[in-house]
This record gives sequence, C-alpha cells and structure tokens, in this order.
Amino acid sequence: MKKFWNWARDENTGERTLYLCGVIAETSWFDDDITPAMFKADLLSGEGDITVWINSPGGDCLAASQIYNMLMDYKGKVTVKIDSLAASAASVIAMAGTKVLISPTGLVMIHNPASIAIGDTAEMRKAIQMLDEVKESIINAYEIKTGLSRARLSHLMDGETWMSANMAINLGFADELLFTETKGSDTTPAPDPVTVEDGYAYSCRTVSNKLLTRIAAKMHKAVVNEAPTPPAPTESPQPLEEHPPAPPDPPAPTVTEETAPTSAPATVPAETQQPTPAGVSISALERRLSLLRPYGISAPLSAQTAPDSTANNN
Repeated sequence: MKKFWNWARDENTGERTLYLCGVIAETSWFDDDITPAMFKADLLSGEGDITVWINSPGGDCLAASQIYNMLMDYKGKVTVKIDSLAASAASVIAMAGTKVLISPTGLVMIHNPASIAIGDTAEMRKAIQMLDEVKESIINAYEIKTGLSRARLSHLMDGETWMSANMAINLGFADELLFTETKGSDTTPAPDPVTVEDGYAYSCRTVSNKLLTRIAAKMHKAVVNEAPTPPAPTESPQPLEEHPPAPPDPPAPTVTEETAPTSAPATVPAETQQPTPAGVSISALERRLSLLRPYGISAPLSAQTAPDSTANNN
C-alpha cells in the first residue's frame, strides 16, 4: 500500500512533523484493520507536540474520521498547517488542530459527502439516508472548531464552498495566516519529503471518474473472461442476391391538338335544334376542351354553358 503520510523529526529540537499529502487512502479503510493501525503506531511512536502539514484533495471520509479522532485524542499539542489545499475529507482532519494556520495562498473546501449505490429503490433510499448521516457527522467536526450554526455549515457544504485564507479565518476554519513576515524570516516551513507527484489540483469529477473507470475496467475484464468463444464459421456466407433496379415509369403521353381524338357532338333532335350563331361552334369548343383532359379537365360543354342562340332572335 502506498502511504499518504510521512513523519519527520527535527534532530535538534526533537519536534515531530507529520506530512499528509495526496489522496487520503487510495483504498477505503472500511473493513481494514492494518492501515489505521499502522498510522496509529506511527503517531504514538513518539511524544510531545507535533506539527501536521496538509496538502490533500481529500478522499475516504472513514479514513479522515479515524485520523481526526487519533489527533484529537493525542496527548500533545497538534498544530495544523494548511500548505496549499485542505479539501473535502482533508478539511475534516484539519479541524483536529489545537491551532490551525493556513498559507496566504492556501485553500479550504467543504462539500457534501458522495457515494456510489447500486440496487432498487429501497437501496437508493438507504444510500441517501447513509449520506445524510455522514454529513451530520462531518458537521460535528466543523461545528466544534468554527462555532458556526449547523444550518449555516450545511448550507456551505451544499454549495461546495471554496475558502481563501482570509475567508477560512473569518469563518473559523483557520486561526491565522501561516506567514505574516517578509521573505527571509525564520518562519519558512521545512521542505516536504513527499514527492510533488503525490499532489494535484482537486476536482470532484476527476476523483469520481477515476473511481468509476476502475470499476468499469474490472467489470469489463470479468465479462471478457466469462464470455464464450464464438465458433469459427464453416463456410463463407453467400452474398445476398442483388435485384436489378426497377425500370423507371414511362413518361405520360403528350397529347397535341392534331392527335387528340375529336369527341362527337351530342345528338340534338331536329325540332329542338337552333341555328348556330356566328363565331366559334360548340363542337369546336368541345374539341378544344378535350385537349385539356390529360391535364385533369374533363367537364364537357353542356347546354347550360353553351351560348344562348335564341337570345338574339328577337
């Protein structure tokens, strides 16, 4: 297991310094008796006042809770120094300091706890209830240190609040600035023995996506190992029969005035026939109308629409 903590001792004064850098426990401390015991053994291996440097994006809330309790129960004075970031679970550990100092460029971030749940609606309700109780336990640590009301702390967590050094001091998450003198004073912190590769900018989505990627990789590996090998094909599949394209529809016949059939005029009894007036005859009009039948016009010229030849016989 890669330890996220490291101890250093000053040979002259004998003061011990604890460095918490990187993710708080890459694996959960739940049902883990070895890792918390290792941390406690390192903590109790000496005595006297200790200094805790924190530069962490957070991580496992159970691990942070145990470290917080160990530091609160420690007999000596605990001075917490926030290097650049004390976010999420790391902010809970910072609350264990007898005195909390923060760098002028340091940040504190608090937010609601998060988890992953799988199951039916009953399991989802249990997960929601569990997260609510975890939030209340975290508020306990913030309330003891800051003196703020639980309602205000809950609101700050709901909004995923990022606090600069001055804001953290004003709200009570830190006591004072780490550096108050000019460059060259004796207040320069000791170099961090943990490599720079262990620290990175915090992102809630980055941490969540990293965990989900690991779960997806394990599930994919299990599916691949259990999937049966498909049998090799005995013969190559026959290509589908290709049908020739359907011939295009024949063009509509073009009807001209010369080729269009001439419809015969309606037979009119002799006694009712009237002399055709001068001008265009009815048969000629019907012949012209017949030319429009291919275009949907097929109404014949009736006697009602024919010109009235008796109107002028006065």
